[in-house]
Amino acid sequence: MAGKFERVELRALRGIPAVCPGDDLGELTAAALKRMRMVLRCGDILVYAQKIVSKAEGRLVDLRTVTPGRRAAELAQETGKDARLIEVILAESSRVVRAAPGLLIVEHRLGFVMANAGVDQSNVVTGNDGSQVLLLPVDPDASAARLGEQLRRRSAINVGVIINDSFGRPWRLGSAGVAIGCAGLPAVLDLRGQPDLVGRTLRATVVGLADEIAAAASLVMGQAAEGQPIVLVRGVVVQGRCSPARALIRPAAEDLFR
Repeated sequence: MAGKFERVELRALRGIPAVCPGDDLGELTAAALKRMRMVLRCGDILVYAQKIVSKAEGRLVDLRTVTPGRRAAELAQETGKDARLIEVILAESSRVVRAAPGLLIVEHRLGFVMANAGVDQSNVVTGNDGSQVLLLPVDPDASAARLGEQLRRRSAINVGVIINDSFGRPWRLGSAGVAIGCAGLPAVLDLRGQPDLVGRTLRATVVGLADEIAAAASLVMGQAAEGQPIVLVRGVVVQGRCSPARALIRPAAEDLFR
């Protein structure tokens, strides 16, 4: 269960350089903390922007190496998108949910329903031809767990790790941060069975804790040229079994809109 939060602090780690394939994010984090004269505390949570995790893991594709198939060519006509980009999106997806001019919503192979399977060119050094695109990590929960272990080895402190990305939302304008990877804390808090303020038993309250933290961290990270891809979150007091971000995905049998 969650504790009663009186104060939650979010602080961007300064001086994170441009991340390249093979970079050690644990080392970059430790160096930033040292520059800021900060030390990790038990219960701290570090939120990493998906882009730097994907870059460190080498999840870059050069569209010049991609040959689009027939389905990609058809969707390119329907959406107005580059057929090579759509081929990459389809390779990352289990199904197409919706296609319209300028829009392609898919179910990612990890279960996320999202635009373009998370394949992105923003904040990616692409050259004049815009040929480089960035994919989501192969397994964001595993990526979060590895980062948590790297930080534990360096600091001897157990911390939570969240990898966040920006998703659009049905029925609401604008994107918001969500957790696509989580380790060291419960991604979901099930409060059913607990009493409310007047003693009634909660029957439907399940909190997407990792999403709430991811969204808060996104305020500090920004969405454009801020260059603040790692945020330290302090003051979130949580008790409960750790669970990964995949626990946030609603099972298909419970999804009334599929």
